[in-house]
Amino acid sequence: MSLDALKSAIPDYARDLRLNLGSVIGDSGLSQQQLWGTVLACAIASRSPEVLRELEEEANAKLSPEAYTAAKTAAAVMAMSNVFHRTRHLLSDPAYGTLRTGLRMNVLGNPGVEKVDFELWSLAVSAINGCGACLDSHERVLRSAGVDRETVQEAFKIAAVVQAVGVTLDAEAVLAQ
Repeated sequence: MSLDALKSAIPDYARDLRLNLGSVIGDSGLSQQQLWGTVLACAIASRSPEVLRELEEEANAKLSPEAYTAAKTAAAVMAMSNVFHRTRHLLSDPAYGTLRTGLRMNVLGNPGVEKVDFELWSLAVSAINGCGACLDSHERVLRSAGVDRETVQEAFKIAAVVQAVGVTLDAEAVLAQ
């Protein structure tokens, strides 16, 4: 299956998603590695089996083995980190912010790809998972590395569209039962 199969599965009432999916992937200003790493990490974070099935094969074909693994790693570590930091932020007791985190995230120091790419993927996954603290942290790292706002926005645009496609297709699957 493929991006085209995924777009054709989107119902007509959500045709804007079909158009947006084509444009965020087809007209992206990101490098191929940045683009497909973001797509893969977001497909995993979307938790949609259909979205992941349709996008994984193409991402695997377009990414080096190291980038493919790093994108999956970004989705995995952010799944943990986003819940932790979002919860810490949402609790009204600020003392939790002073406690040692105690979670291993060694991959952040050596992700196996350019740090900017890994940070971009982590930011996109954090957007899907709704962690403001992580979004701020990854955006700061990206901006201090010279990444412009348009590139940062490109990553979370991909996240928004991939997530919306997943929600829509998963709802359609349930409603068809």
